Amino acid sequence: MKAWENDSCATVQACFSVYPVAVAAALWCGVSPDEVDEELRRAIPVGQGNALARATLRHPYLKCLEPRIRAIHAAIDGGELLSCREDGRPVNGEHVAYERRHVYGQHLKEWAKSIAPSERPAFLFDDVERGIHSAITQEAYQALKAAHDGKEQKLIRANERIRELGEEKARIEAECNSLKGMVDRMSAQLKSAPPGERSETTYLNIIAGLVRLLTPSHVQDLAGARYESQAAVIQALLSAFPSTPGISQRTLEERFAAANRSIDAS
Repeated sequence: MKAWENDSCATVQACFSVYPVAVAAALWCGVSPDEVDEELRRAIPVGQGNALARATLRHPYLKCLEPRIRAIHAAIDGGELLSCREDGRPVNGEHVAYERRHVYGQHLKEWAKSIAPSERPAFLFDDVERGIHSAITQEAYQALKAAHDGKEQKLIRANERIRELGEEKARIEAECNSLKGMVDRMSAQLKSAPPGERSETTYLNIIAGLVRLLTPSHVQDLAGARYESQAAVIQALLSAFPSTPGISQRTLEERFAAANRSIDAS
């Protein structure tokens, strides 16, 4: 379907249609075009004493119908709003009977602009026109609306970026937790694994030192001696091998204690 096939020309039709005063007032009150006739049948004249009273209708529920009919007639009488008869032809200043008064949508629209933005009927004004205050031009309104729409798009993009950053943060945290788990597992494996090269060198040096203390060797002054305590053995090792890796006061105490626990548990 082409675009022009869907164009109902509603604005043009509304502006260049001719409306009886009562119909224009009912549409102004928000009654839909297909319900106007039905609602007007429920209305009754406010009186029979004169032509204006007979042309002014009062509705049992549509409270704004009567005051808006009166407003249109008053505007016509005051020369603020042009009127015509049923055929829509200009009357050139002639008086038109109240019951036969009609108005063009365009003339009604121009007159409504002078009242208030809240009194701009939806059947003549689009949403933009109805939202414009009398102190704001349509160009200014469009500029403000464009700025608002631009900021709204920026907000949408910012929210999307926040969502993406949140997902990225969750992904990084998951990776960190995974790496931490790997480190923890590797640490547990290292703790349960056999002594490493450095630890093994320490044990070998201690064992070798003990062997040399207990057997004839180049440590002649200490070899074969009797030691009254573990502390004496440690001091002898420290004296004989002062700079050997693994032979230190703290290391010897820790290793001897572990060795004693191990042999006691066997």
